[in-house]
Amino acid sequence: MEIATHMLRTGRRGTLFEFSMALNDLQRSFERLSLAWALARHDVVARYRGSILGPFWITLSMGLMVLGIGFLYANLFKISLHDFMPFVALGIVVFGTITGIITEGTETFVQAAGMLSQTSLPMFTFVWRTVLRNLVNFGHHLVIIVAVLAIYGYWRVMDLPLAAAGFVLLLLNTSWISMLVGIASARFRDVPQIVISVMQFAMFMTPVFWTPERFPGRHAVLFLNPFNHLLNVVRAPMLGKPVDPASWLILIGMAVAGWALTFTVFSLTRRRIVHYL
Repeated sequence: MEIATHMLRTGRRGTLFEFSMALNDLQRSFERLSLAWALARHDVVARYRGSILGPFWITLSMGLMVLGIGFLYANLFKISLHDFMPFVALGIVVFGTITGIITEGTETFVQAAGMLSQTSLPMFTFVWRTVLRNLVNFGHHLVIIVAVLAIYGYWRVMDLPLAAAGFVLLLLNTSWISMLVGIASARFRDVPQIVISVMQFAMFMTPVFWTPERFPGRHAVLFLNPFNHLLNVVRAPMLGKPVDPASWLILIGMAVAGWALTFTVFSLTRRRIVHYL
């Protein structure tokens, strides 16, 4: 049965069959979430095997970045540390998670080429592997967020349930983007460099290091920037600020349309991905 399922990946039996096989892949991946979690943990452990601090090295480096940019930009922009340090800390950590899920998504299928060619594991398993690996990293970075919010007293005003809802929307959107660039990267090996360049550009066009108050109203730089909405629905509630209702509508629409597009592309290319690799 496993061999037969594997062979079906390379045979074409019509569009409806392709969609049904893709749906089956998705269902089977949920049954193997424990495997995705084990692979994600292994990736993190393997990356820092032999080091003393392990994954906390990236937490330390990010913490130093937060301190450096927080103190420097607060003085340059003439903003109090009480207002700016938590803003920057949340911006860097949350945007770092967005960037990690999307850029590492380019290696989702390339990295798993050996397992995909020799087993019939669901391809979605490796998408969840990428997402869960970055969630582990985010868990380590929570130390920075907790410390900053505690020091500056924002824990008294933050809306944690609303921030959690925003984070779920963030994961829903970054997951389909990650999978889409993963499929494209399996076919075209220039895509990872393009994605890295786009994310670097997006980081400076998104209010990570600068405050959105410098733009009047719904400026195009903010309103038409999806990364601004992804960041805002998590950061604003943590700082006790309201979230623009348009951000919720945009992200929900992005999630529905994005997953519909990605699932369609996956359905039509699923049997070719192994050959691309």
